[in-house]
Amino acid sequence: MPPDVTLADVVTRITALSPTPHRRLIAVAGPPASGKSTFASALAAALRMAGEETAVVPMDGFHLDDRLLETDGTKNRKGAPHTFDAPGFVRLVTALQSPDAVIFPVFDREREIAIAGAGRVPASCRTVLVEGNYLLLKTPPWCDLHDRWSLSIALHPPKQEIVARLRDRWAQHGKPDPMAWIESNDVPNAATVLTGSTAADITLTEAPT
Repeated sequence: MPPDVTLADVVTRITALSPTPHRRLIAVAGPPASGKSTFASALAAALRMAGEETAVVPMDGFHLDDRLLETDGTKNRKGAPHTFDAPGFVRLVTALQSPDAVIFPVFDREREIAIAGAGRVPASCRTVLVEGNYLLLKTPPWCDLHDRWSLSIALHPPKQEIVARLRDRWAQHGKPDPMAWIESNDVPNAATVLTGSTAADITLTEAPT
């Protein structure tokens, strides 16, 4: 799609897709702080306005708990691919292709914990926006997701914009020395997304309106 793509253009493209087999699963991928959650929320609202029942399922509910990360010695890399329950997430996405209601966990960023059973995709919902960093990653088990997507959308804003958003995010959450965390953790995670992902059907440098 051209750089001047609008939200209405994306809605039109999605609604033209047939649910396969029971739902349209739309990947919204990108580096940390690329605007995935905000875009997914706006796109879901636009789809509902067009008469499409739509749910948003974030990948963040599959963060491993800090206690497991401490045991594994990986808490300093929280948010990297290996700090998620990736097989569990793949099972969830597979379940989303069923005609049934699907329950999913939601991440509480204030408390830094995942809450089981906090979200639900109703059986009647036929369009699901799945948002997360690693939806298009080439390595297993993430690569098992590729054939699940009816359409994939990647957000790739400039690095300086991502860093500015991350600085604001961590300042709001009271993280000590946020720039050290950004440089040692978030920037490498962003590089993993940008260099290790397969190409999306639509790639945008900013979320359309």
